Amino acid sequence: MKELHLIRKLLHYISLESELDDYDNIHQTIERDIIFKGTNLWILMFAIVVASIGLNMNSTAVIIGAMLISPLMGPINGVGYSISTYNFPLLRKSVKNFTFAVLASLFASTAYFAITPISTAHSELLARTSPTIYDVLIALFGGLAGIVAISSKRKGNVIPGVAIATALMPPLCTAGYGLATAQFYYFLGAFYLFTINTVFIALSSVIISQILKFPIRTIVDEAQKKKVNRLITAVILLTIIPSIYFGYNLIENERFIEKANTYARNISVVEGNYLLKNEINASKKTITLIYGGSQINETQKTELLDRAKLFGLDEAEIDIQQGFSFDFLTEKTSQVDNLTAELNRMRLLLQMKEKQIDSLTRKGHIGQQLLKEIKPLYPQISTCSYSETYIFHDTIPNPGKTSLIVFNTQGKYIGSPDQKKIDSWLKTRLKTEKVKVYFER
Repeated sequence: MKELHLIRKLLHYISLESELDDYDNIHQTIERDIIFKGTNLWILMFAIVVASIGLNMNSTAVIIGAMLISPLMGPINGVGYSISTYNFPLLRKSVKNFTFAVLASLFASTAYFAITPISTAHSELLARTSPTIYDVLIALFGGLAGIVAISSKRKGNVIPGVAIATALMPPLCTAGYGLATAQFYYFLGAFYLFTINTVFIALSSVIISQILKFPIRTIVDEAQKKKVNRLITAVILLTIIPSIYFGYNLIENERFIEKANTYARNISVVEGNYLLKNEINASKKTITLIYGGSQINETQKTELLDRAKLFGLDEAEIDIQQGFSFDFLTEKTSQVDNLTAELNRMRLLLQMKEKQIDSLTRKGHIGQQLLKEIKPLYPQISTCSYSETYIFHDTIPNPGKTSLIVFNTQGKYIGSPDQKKIDSWLKTRLKTEKVKVYFER
């Protein structure tokens, strides 16, 4: 008896009947939110623009705002409610308004992305192109929370939270981006996500409507009920099967990434080589390893490939690359040293040539210096020429180098004693015995 009392108490706590709103109020609320005209139509248009801009600018806050103001939940709940209560006129009205909202959203978002100058697919766009089974669960439980809130006297703040969780408007605008940029992979992925959200929000409305025993307001026979149930089952299966496949791929990719990261951590150092970077592509099952250090050889590459099998990466394609090599740096350093030595040698030769040129230039002015020194002693000397030349002999193989000096005395005679003095002075002055002196008159 005590256990039965506890069960009844528990059922009382989880029961929805005590807070259930009047059936007529629930019906009117759902029916009112189905129609897209006036306020709902304007809100829909504003939500489309806000969501498109948020996706275009990769702004999470703006996208959340579009989710909050979007009125797309109304006709979806109407579809689920009308199916559950077999209200086919209401179902047709819900489908009609929902189709209008979807087409209007697609048209507006496609037009926006066709004219915007920014066409990059940011992370917020990409996140809505690969739905999985987890999106099914989010849509289902989010929709359950939404229809329960609509059915309750206490509406609370559940509806905005459901709008954010199920995210109807962003994937629809992402589909518009795919159309505008002719990237149909984006269109199909995003529209499939939108379909998942739509179907399972509607399914949650069907479930809660039947649990809460919403009254059937039309006459319907058993054959129609069976037909509707078969149609619901078919739609659910067609929607959920691809998501299971995508969810399986997601799990497999996450496992591959985890194994690849563990593998990369264990091969970060290989005999003087250091792992600079690793790139993992889970969808293609490829791992790129870029090493730096000494030149990695084929034996080391084979060892790395063998070690991958220890981490369950037998089917992975591993590409091992050399980022930079110390051997390469050594070779380049040697080349630089050789170039530096050659440059120094050329600089030394240049300096020697400059000295030779400077010496020749100075020798060209020796005659001027000799004239300045001898002029005070012999004023009759007016010019002096100086040069170095070679004297060739017919009996001596090598020529002799000598200094040749020519003085001009302006027609005045210099005697032999003075000429001998000048000759002696020049030998002392030039520090050489090989001097030839000529006097012109």
